[in-house]
Order: sequence, then structure tokens, then C-alpha cells
Amino acid sequence: MRAFLIAAIGVLALDQLSKWWIVWHLGLIDRLAIDVIPPLLNLRMGWNYGINFGLFADAGPVQRFALVGLAVGVSLALAIWSRRMPGPVPRLAAGAIAGGALGNAWDRLAHGAVADFLNMSCCGLQNPWTFNIADIAIFAGAAILIIWPHPEAPR
Repeated sequence: MRAFLIAAIGVLALDQLSKWWIVWHLGLIDRLAIDVIPPLLNLRMGWNYGINFGLFADAGPVQRFALVGLAVGVSLALAIWSRRMPGPVPRLAAGAIAGGALGNAWDRLAHGAVADFLNMSCCGLQNPWTFNIADIAIFAGAAILIIWPHPEAPR
């Protein structure tokens, strides 16, 4: 349980600190764009009112609280499940997912939408979407849980 909590609290803190620093301290909310290493890394202000890639963004205020409830529910389920996980790596991965989900839920409660600011493009392809640290943690945690060997799984 300790590995889960360390990851969840760490990701939540890093996510919220990065959003505060970039969106508010650097003024991305007003500037809307800051090129860091174009085109590889750019800061682009985006508010996600929906789910992944802005899907269902016009579903209304009920969705906002439903997504917050879903994030809290998934985080609690992962906390319970992580107690049965063998070893620290899957527990850290589950904690990363929970911390990311709670970071985005925090944004929904505080701002009505998730603050996204990272934009990466490469090789002549222009990426129109933005994401944040919470999104990275959710993706990485899920990928680790999928590819990490499960000792109880049949071989």
C-alpha cells in the first residue's frame, strides 16, 4: 500500500504543481502558446471539458461531476486492488493511474475542465491535441499494468 500511496500522492502533486507553474505562473492562460523546443515540445493552453481528446465535451455540467465521481471510484478500486498486487512495480503503476485521475478530477472541480498544456509534434506531423502530467501518468501506469508479468497468470 505504501508504494501505491507514494505514487498517487507524488503524481497528484507533480501534476498540480506543473499546472500551477505553467498555466498560472508562466501565464500560459493569457499567452495561450509558448514554444519551448519547436516543434518537439510546445506549451499550448487547452481546456478539456470532455474525456480523452475532448470527446463528449458538450455533455453538460452533470458530466463534470460524473467524471469526478468516476475518477474517485476508480482510484479507490485501484487502492483496494493494489493490496493484492505482487511487488512494488504494479502498485506504483496503479498509484500513478490514481494520482493522474485525481489530478484531472481536481481540475474539474476547481476550473470546470482539465487544464492541458503539453503539445508535441514531430517529423512534419502537426499534433492538434494537448495533454498534461496526469495524462502521462495514467497512460504509463496502464501500460505497465498491461505489460508487467503477472505471476498468477497461466503461461
